[in-house]
Amino acid sequence: MTHTGPTPGERTLRRPELRPLWQTVHDRLSSGRPVTRVRLGPLDDTQREALADLLGLDRLPDVRPSVTLARLEEAVSELPGRTVREVVTELVGPLGDRAGERRRQEDERAELWTWLADHDTVRAQPVLSDWAASCRAAGLVGGSAERTRALLTDALKVLAELPGQAEPLPAFAARVLNGHAHALDDGTSLSTLVLRALATLYDTVPPQSAAERRALWSRAGIADDELSATVLVGGLRPGGTGLLARLARACTEAGQAVSLTLAHVRNPGELTLPVVPVPVVHIVENPSVLALALRRFGPRCPPLVCTSGWPNSAAIQFLRMLADHGTALRYHGDFDGEGIRIAAYVLDKTSARPWRMTAADYRDAAARNPCGPQPGRITEAPWDTELAEAMAECGIAVVEELVAYELLEDLAGMAQQERFSG
Repeated sequence: MTHTGPTPGERTLRRPELRPLWQTVHDRLSSGRPVTRVRLGPLDDTQREALADLLGLDRLPDVRPSVTLARLEEAVSELPGRTVREVVTELVGPLGDRAGERRRQEDERAELWTWLADHDTVRAQPVLSDWAASCRAAGLVGGSAERTRALLTDALKVLAELPGQAEPLPAFAARVLNGHAHALDDGTSLSTLVLRALATLYDTVPPQSAAERRALWSRAGIADDELSATVLVGGLRPGGTGLLARLARACTEAGQAVSLTLAHVRNPGELTLPVVPVPVVHIVENPSVLALALRRFGPRCPPLVCTSGWPNSAAIQFLRMLADHGTALRYHGDFDGEGIRIAAYVLDKTSARPWRMTAADYRDAAARNPCGPQPGRITEAPWDTELAEAMAECGIAVVEELVAYELLEDLAGMAQQERFSG
């Protein structure tokens, strides 16, 4: 059998002394940028001799020579008739494209942060845009856009499921994150990311101690006990023989509010809804507004739910239960920075729609109450793009009690409809 060995030209290209040349050319061509010449060195005498032989020089090159790519192409093509790219690919390895890779990574990062900023959960609660910006400032997890997106995806899944249902944290994590019960354990990257989001949402400093972290989880409905999480309700007359229905009817008939626990909401027993002939339930942020409504309407008070500030798991679960039974929900809260964030939260977590919460409503109320306090940190209102601008312009907070008369007039209209329908 005849074995064909390398030609003299190929042996020339493969000389060990030329290895620095091919390595340098490979590195420059892998930059992804135009290359016209490469600088070598320092070269020893044997490397200079090999380079002189390759290029056909009549004297040794400098210790740090500069070689044009055109001259190198000419020398290579005279030997085995190949290109410089083919030679370095064979002798060193596949060529890269570092500039192209950097552009690809930059595009990937830009797409990631655009995706986060435009995510439904962030857009529904604009205060989370601050959290999204802090994630971007922190950079990629392990330098990987793919790993970062996966982590953020899990964080957004968790945020979308909050407030919790009084579950222990491992049970909640297992339910939301495909069985990964320890994904939200204290100290994990995901737990830290979600807690930062919750601190942004509630406008508090990020928790530093284990006790502070537990308190923040509890505020979000995780490991809430079924008795301490409550929601105030007035004017509710559901049918059915279950405990919740009987409690609500008894208090309504007495012209009183009922404080329903999470246990009542999770185990209502037999319950018949809609709750009234005109199936609309109004929601307020402040207990004093509910008290005013009960004082005015007594046993004829239209259905009213009070979140008492930030709604806990009992409030959100109760509102969802009403919606599941065909009840329309209408929400009103304070016209200040936190009030707008609470409203966005309620509208995102339930099917509620705003009730007298437009920029026009705010301007009218601010004009009638010009001496109010400052509104605090203002974030966008997803339901009205002009509201945040109006609040910044007027610089006045209008608490819900100051517009209670208008709210009660709306409720009076509902009570009138109920009398006519009855």
